[in-house]
Amino acid sequence: MLQMMSISVKSLSTIGSTPKSSNHDSEMEFPQDFRCPISMELMKEPVIISTGVTYERKNIEKWFFSYNKKTCPATMQNIVNFGVTPNYTLKRLILVWQNSHSPSSSSSSSPSESFKRDEIVSLLNTLASSPFKVKSLKKLKEIIKIGDERKLDFIILGGLDVLFKLVVQVLLDCSDFAVFQACEEALGVLQHFVVSGEDDGKVIELLSQPECMKSMVIILQRGSKEARVYVISILKKLANSSFNWKVIVDDQGIGMFKSMLELASDEISTKASSSAFDLFIKILDSSKKSRSKAIEAGAMCTLIELLPDANKSKCEKILQIIKLLCECVDGRVAFTEHRLATGAVSQKMFDVSDMASKICVKIFSLICSFHPTEKVLEEMMVYGVVKKLVVLLHTSGQSSTKNKVVDMFKKHSNLWSRYPCFPDELKGYLCLHH
Repeated sequence: MLQMMSISVKSLSTIGSTPKSSNHDSEMEFPQDFRCPISMELMKEPVIISTGVTYERKNIEKWFFSYNKKTCPATMQNIVNFGVTPNYTLKRLILVWQNSHSPSSSSSSSPSESFKRDEIVSLLNTLASSPFKVKSLKKLKEIIKIGDERKLDFIILGGLDVLFKLVVQVLLDCSDFAVFQACEEALGVLQHFVVSGEDDGKVIELLSQPECMKSMVIILQRGSKEARVYVISILKKLANSSFNWKVIVDDQGIGMFKSMLELASDEISTKASSSAFDLFIKILDSSKKSRSKAIEAGAMCTLIELLPDANKSKCEKILQIIKLLCECVDGRVAFTEHRLATGAVSQKMFDVSDMASKICVKIFSLICSFHPTEKVLEEMMVYGVVKKLVVLLHTSGQSSTKNKVVDMFKKHSNLWSRYPCFPDELKGYLCLHH
């Protein structure tokens, strides 16, 4: 947890302060990560804010809404989103820690629990001193799978910091096979924390560090298939926590997107493929600059080639990505230059789902509005796009999709009407009879 308590406002330290209690809880030495960065007291209702830092709910709400502050107290980052998310994982770990350290439970602690705790200590010491780390990391992964108590022991004993050092070590010497393997296995352990079901602010905060992100992108590009799946799972979790992708996209965007496209194309690991598509959508939706990097990495070509054989779920995701790419100039150019693009997207209209059909219309609307070359407009007629648009034009009622169709006809039916298959009644409807 970041320690930046020398904030200019002295009253910060008094937001959540309470008189010292004489009960047993006040005398216990709680782990630092269980304390609110504002009051430095044990958290009872921990919540995560948009910067990824966890606070006691009443303290951070008072900071935002009573003192009208617009910064994160720990990092001093400007805040735009003042919403908070309950940190259920940390709350559960605090309760487990309290129960395991109360007088009634300390005397009844089983020998097997003590043994597991000692084993974690031994394995962490081995990781710090021995060059042979993979075996120890595999054992650690098995131990923390046992339950929350073991996860808590691992965190209290400094396990997350040990893993972080192993992950970023690959930045110093990625040619060392032992270092590379250790990084992969460490990510496997961290991934278990990330996908366990509930947010852990400490783990997310750790993984969001620029050095850690750069290491993960290296593994995504050059790691084993299993390790790349670990990374995709972690990055997907980060994407759901409003992570800022700008630094990573600027630094390693093209290589990262190429690796994601490889995983997205994997027909064997459907889970990894689906996660890669989900992550693609999250990143492209958050930054227009990322779309140019994705196009440079060959995204449009790969997606068009994947589209014909894609199932319903994958098809909708591919079309959504193509639509996002077509929102920028480079994407529209890449689409129009691909000889199969118009036909591949046309094939999916009315053939997959209502959502897929709407996305197809949005794609052609973008092309017709900003890059309407005669070649593309002719392809839309030849591949049956215009015919399908006519069907949508005859639907009852008004909708944004129908409005896009009307707009396309008004702009380009002069060209389309040259073809003998263009319906005569549409000429009158669109005022083309003159």
